[in-house]
Amino acid sequence: MNSRPATGAGSQGGPQVAQPWNRQRLRSNNEWLLLEHLRTGGAASRAQLARDTGLSKPTVSTALAMLARAGLVREAGLLAPERGRVAVLYEPDPQAGHVLGVDIGRAWLRVAVADLAGRIVARRDVPNRGRSANAVADAVVAAAREATEEAGLRPAEVVHAAIGSPGVWDESKGRVQYAGNLPGWGRRGLFERIAAGLETGISVHNDANLAALGEYADGVGAGSRVFVYLLIGTGLGMGVVMGGELQPGAGGAAGEIGLLPMAGGARTLEDTAAAESVVRSARELGMRGTLTAKRVFAAARSGDPAAQAAVLREAEQLAFAVAVVAAVLDPDLVVLGGGLGHGADLLIGPLEQELHRLTPLRPRLAASMLGDEAVLRGALATALLGARPEVFERRTAAAG
Repeated sequence: MNSRPATGAGSQGGPQVAQPWNRQRLRSNNEWLLLEHLRTGGAASRAQLARDTGLSKPTVSTALAMLARAGLVREAGLLAPERGRVAVLYEPDPQAGHVLGVDIGRAWLRVAVADLAGRIVARRDVPNRGRSANAVADAVVAAAREATEEAGLRPAEVVHAAIGSPGVWDESKGRVQYAGNLPGWGRRGLFERIAAGLETGISVHNDANLAALGEYADGVGAGSRVFVYLLIGTGLGMGVVMGGELQPGAGGAAGEIGLLPMAGGARTLEDTAAAESVVRSARELGMRGTLTAKRVFAAARSGDPAAQAAVLREAEQLAFAVAVVAAVLDPDLVVLGGGLGHGADLLIGPLEQELHRLTPLRPRLAASMLGDEAVLRGALATALLGARPEVFERRTAAAG
């Protein structure tokens, strides 16, 4: 099971060099160069590819023929210039392979199948009703199999599955650590169970890290030099992207800000700033009935004084977290995401005020653009990073 953390949104995989040099490897590198150029630059003709890559026209023609024979590129139409001959345009064939993205949360399990262009072709979002770790793992497999079947694929046709989970993946022990919100989730063998059910290679990643990658690639984080994503839900996590690269830390635990002890050490930041703390504060301030963080925020929008006070308390706790992050990382942007990210319209104003009181360091604050999609989008992007070179190697080897 491949379970290494993602290297970042801007990473490019490529064919692994088995020898210092030989003619077959040189051809393979040329083919990969053309395929990646078409993927990142859009459809192009032979002449355009020769100009853009510096390869000779005969080399481009030979490489394109090989890529087409391998099912990696296809014709995308014709280019009819005012002068000169009509040229065939080529593009990567997105159907050459598929990947699976999985977001495992305490409340919801989200699964999507995407082609090599990143287009989602099937999806399942199901409530997480598992009462044991095995039940949750089996529910993930069931949802993934349903999505795979809907996409018209066999499980073996999915090249790779990237799984977002609370906690930190421990490669040496083969299990997740620090995932207290999912009881039993740290048990050894759990992800082997998932891999066997999915019948494909998997990688396991921290959910906040994946959310940061998703938000950087497709959301409000795009273009930021140092970008921090706060995942605020049943737990509290953080993903950091610098220069387009995820920063997981030496052991993958960078961003586990929820473990930060508060004054006196009896509680952690997660205890005082995650969703349950909002509910606890609302009860302490006089709200009654069945409460959830979502209901507290809705009541605050309706003008309930106790709910508004609970939201203000939450903003103050988050301001402390942002002040710590600002002092260590100096980010240009901090994004509020996760379940409580939906309340960013109520949180950002008082959070900024408290932050200004605590520190002269003042990063820009913003609500997540992707919302509940961030982890899943990051999972798909991460799966594609590994799948594209793997599909290339498989298909070019088979095509000879």
